[in-house]
Amino acid sequence: MQYFVTGATGFIGKRLVKKLLERKGAVVHFLIRQESEGKVAGLREFWGVSAARVKPVFGDLTSKKLGVAADVVKQLKGQIDHFYHLAAVYDLSADAESQVAVNIDGTRNTVDFAKAIDAGHFHHVSSIAAAGLYEGVFREDMFEEAENTDHPYFMTKHESEKLVRKENKLPWTVYRPAMVVGDSKTGEMDKIDGPYYFFKLIQRMRQILPPWMPSVGLEGGRINIVPVDFVVNALDHISHHHRTSGKCFHLVDPEGYRVGDVLDILSKAAHAPKMNLFINAALLGFIPKSVKKGLMALAPVRRVRAAVMKDLGVPEDMLTFINFPTRYDCRETTAALKGSGIDCPKLPDYAWRLWDYWERHLDPSLSIDRSLRGTVAGKVVLVTGGSSGIGLAAAAKFAQAGAITIICARDAEKLAEAKKEILAEAGKDAIVLTYSADIANEQSCKELVAKLEAEHGGVDVLINNAGRSIRRAIEASYDRFHDYERTMQLNYFGSLRITMGLLPGMVAKKKGHVVNISSISVLVNAPRFSAYVASKGALDAWTRCAASEFADQGVTFTTVNMPLVRTPMTAPTKIYDSMPLLSTDEASDLIVKAVVEKPVQVATRLGISVGLLHGIAPRITQILMNTTFRMFPDSAAAKGEKGAKATLSPEAIAMSEMMRGIHF
Repeated sequence: MQYFVTGATGFIGKRLVKKLLERKGAVVHFLIRQESEGKVAGLREFWGVSAARVKPVFGDLTSKKLGVAADVVKQLKGQIDHFYHLAAVYDLSADAESQVAVNIDGTRNTVDFAKAIDAGHFHHVSSIAAAGLYEGVFREDMFEEAENTDHPYFMTKHESEKLVRKENKLPWTVYRPAMVVGDSKTGEMDKIDGPYYFFKLIQRMRQILPPWMPSVGLEGGRINIVPVDFVVNALDHISHHHRTSGKCFHLVDPEGYRVGDVLDILSKAAHAPKMNLFINAALLGFIPKSVKKGLMALAPVRRVRAAVMKDLGVPEDMLTFINFPTRYDCRETTAALKGSGIDCPKLPDYAWRLWDYWERHLDPSLSIDRSLRGTVAGKVVLVTGGSSGIGLAAAAKFAQAGAITIICARDAEKLAEAKKEILAEAGKDAIVLTYSADIANEQSCKELVAKLEAEHGGVDVLINNAGRSIRRAIEASYDRFHDYERTMQLNYFGSLRITMGLLPGMVAKKKGHVVNISSISVLVNAPRFSAYVASKGALDAWTRCAASEFADQGVTFTTVNMPLVRTPMTAPTKIYDSMPLLSTDEASDLIVKAVVEKPVQVATRLGISVGLLHGIAPRITQILMNTTFRMFPDSAAAKGEKGAKATLSPEAIAMSEMMRGIHF
């Protein structure tokens, strides 16, 4: 048999051609543009056949009769047994003009060409979109009943199918696949579309929350998903065994799934938190369309919607289909496939393959330079408190990545030693500069900012790392109010002085990133650290306000809720010697993440989980925190004792192991 295929280079088309070529003696002619001739060799390799069995026909879907040369038309006349038309724009986000040109005008040109070569049977691959947003069950023998086809994709798929039904003079069959996803056996897919738009959201949830944490999902209508191998196998079988003209077959999952079920299945495949509670989007149906349209026209609403959709990589049009109202009857398809062994696989059985392939090959993050070098090379990065601990470890990584790395601290000698250490690790070509400054002193901060502006034109990235921590219970601090003043002076006011001094330069350049090193204690409200938590909590609150104010100025902010780290600052507290703390290298990795990815917040799952507990069950959480407060003793310094050595009970050691990184 001889076949002609349009869209043979597409996702479905490539696999259909491969399937057709499995038939003995099959020869496939396929439409391809002249400028794409270089792809032919690769296609033949994919299909695994010689040039004698796959023959390119040069033309263009948008040209009359596909723009195929007259002599080629003459050669093909009466030779083609089956003509498969798959070429189309399968993209909800594509503009209306291009969809009309390909889906409608292209189908008309294809129908005319098929008639010109006197093809035996015309197989038109349409879509369930041809039904529009039909309320209820749409049968295979229904067409004119389609409704709500305002969206360009729905409209063009409906009109192109109408062309085949009304203007085509050849025997014809229409196939309406559902949302086509990757291969059920390999997960292979060529683009992000349909349910794949949810993948980024699920990935974000997995990064933030532990798998056991219940989460909230969005419920809606039913969406129908089928793997590409099922579509190809069904199309091949039906087209060769059921040649009655004028029939339509729904290549769909007989059951389908609600939006919430799909999200839950994909979350399980991704090892993300299970969605136990669903908010039904249909509840918003009582709002009149005119009111919703008016709300969406408001500038703040448009900005928020656009920002969220862009961040998640989801086309805004996807929200239109959350409450999808249509279900699809497929009894004709079921009858045609009976005894063939071809069934639509169940989504839960192959969802993990889809996820694995997406994360390895299609995740948009893969195409972005997420390296530290790609982010900071040649840029000015200031790290306060850079002479030791976390700041030193982070500065070394910035210098190694090619940044103009500036470290500041009070002690000039320590800064000089830190510079030597960084250069030894990053190499002699690294640019490392030191500035002596006391961040807690207003005049010193002014002088530092003035130098930075004069010598470097400001900074591109600011890491507010300098800080002071005091581990002392409130009842031991009644006569030590200065502890709170000193901590606030450095952790809060000091960071603000540097940040507010450098912000005008960032705004002028329309770019800049500020990373404020906060603490996990702010999330867990750690007892015994009231002075420290209050100062860092104030910085967190200021950062949230600033981020909102500068959201349209090109300046971004990240808060790092840092777990407890083994540094010179923790050294005086001897009980930490027997507790599992993060290393400075691990801590600096969190700062690198903040600089590269620029999230609003960087925090551990443990910190976020305890923070949620405070919101959900504050009284119970207070009791738990009080238990840990009584379990861990004050340090000798906090109690005013010299030479005394604090010891931990077995229970306390076990608790610290389980709650690694939390301040006790």
